[in-house]
Amino acid sequence: MTFNSLTFGIFFAIVYALYLCLRAHHRMQNLLLLLASYTFYASWDPRFLTLLILSTLFAYVCALLIDGAKTPRQRKYFLYLSVIVNLSVLGFFKYFNFFAGNVDTLLRVLGIRAESLYLDIVLPLGISFYTFQKMSYTIDVFRKEIKPTRNLLDFALFASFFPQLVAGPIERAKNLLPQVLQPRQLTLEKFYEGCFLIFWGIFQKAFVADNLAMIVNYVYAGSAPFNGLDIYIATFAFTFQIYCDFAGYSNIARGLAKVLGFELMLNFNLPFFASNIQDYWNRWHISLSTWLRDYLYIPLFRWLRNVRGNLRIFIALMVTMTLIGLWHGAAWRFVAFGMYYGMLLSIYVVIRLKCANWVKPQSRLGQQAWLWARIVFVFHLVMIGMLIFRAPRLPIALQMLEAVIFNFHISGDVIYMVPKIIYFTWVLIAAEALQYYKQDLMCIYKSNVAFKTAFYLICYFLLTLQGVANQHEFIYFQF
Repeated sequence: MTFNSLTFGIFFAIVYALYLCLRAHHRMQNLLLLLASYTFYASWDPRFLTLLILSTLFAYVCALLIDGAKTPRQRKYFLYLSVIVNLSVLGFFKYFNFFAGNVDTLLRVLGIRAESLYLDIVLPLGISFYTFQKMSYTIDVFRKEIKPTRNLLDFALFASFFPQLVAGPIERAKNLLPQVLQPRQLTLEKFYEGCFLIFWGIFQKAFVADNLAMIVNYVYAGSAPFNGLDIYIATFAFTFQIYCDFAGYSNIARGLAKVLGFELMLNFNLPFFASNIQDYWNRWHISLSTWLRDYLYIPLFRWLRNVRGNLRIFIALMVTMTLIGLWHGAAWRFVAFGMYYGMLLSIYVVIRLKCANWVKPQSRLGQQAWLWARIVFVFHLVMIGMLIFRAPRLPIALQMLEAVIFNFHISGDVIYMVPKIIYFTWVLIAAEALQYYKQDLMCIYKSNVAFKTAFYLICYFLLTLQGVANQHEFIYFQF
């Protein structure tokens, strides 16, 4: 049951109607949303609903034990127990076969015959997201930044709220849990804002992402020798595809939550307008990057206090970004993806002050030109990361990068691809350019009636004309 399906539309309409009927009964609303969340999750694979419930109960109990512990040592014990169990479960389902496969390969290289360790494991939907969300809750309780809730129903709703359950944003208890505990204020303004976010998210997914996917899949399914220009254009398309796929999901999730009276955190903030690589990660998948910053990078940086100079920053950055890559999937290309960004961020730490001194345009025109040059440069750095991310395997990614550098020529595919990419992205680019200029992601919603009407009609026309209606799953469901 995906957000872009008729089945989900009917499901949400029924849930919302009942939710409104229970407007005066906050506890009953929470119970309804919890049942709806479990129904939504079970629609994918009911076998893993038990895992979701057990992990919720475990986090709930661990938080209470941490809060009730009489000594700091006991508090640490229960925190370590929580973290180890959560990461063990995540590691088994997501990474066991990856490591088992690499062990098998190593043994064969060494000439050792052994029975394969591979297991037929199905990855539970959204396990990376809800595991991190519950881990942050127990860590925050340990840090005494929040008090644990003793109402199991409320905590279960926080841990499984269906708009953001399977692909984020990865919510913090400090933001979402108080909204669960208190009655929500339902207003027409929130309803209209939520509807705008849902509509824009569906457009991003069904018109931009799913149409670009056809171009991307065609090129990336090819085999060597690769044409560098084809790879370049397909990677450009994939950069917009994955952005619209994931940002579209996040916008729909935020819109559904807003209609229900909840405010979810912003997960994307115009990432392709980033002027440096650090700025990019402050704008892209914000809930994950801030999670790893607060719960991994900063503690690791403090732990490395005996390491002097920039080396301390480099180690913390490389570990954090490598784990960001591994979080995305159990494959060496994801490890390389994370290490690539770790190196870029490390380089940026060294040169950021020097860069500021190298180029100092005095005129307003020169300053704008320098800004846009940096934005274009960062976008191309991101594209390299996207190529590594999208390639079937790491060796193929390296072959594609080689082709972009040494085998760059015009082919018939270029004439086919470029007009289509422009057609599928022009509304998105125009809308985001306006949002960037206004410094307001809701500027279209806040604009005058005539402009808003024209925008809605254009998007609706394009969706009806060429929107993909076969309910493609969102890319980040596999993570």
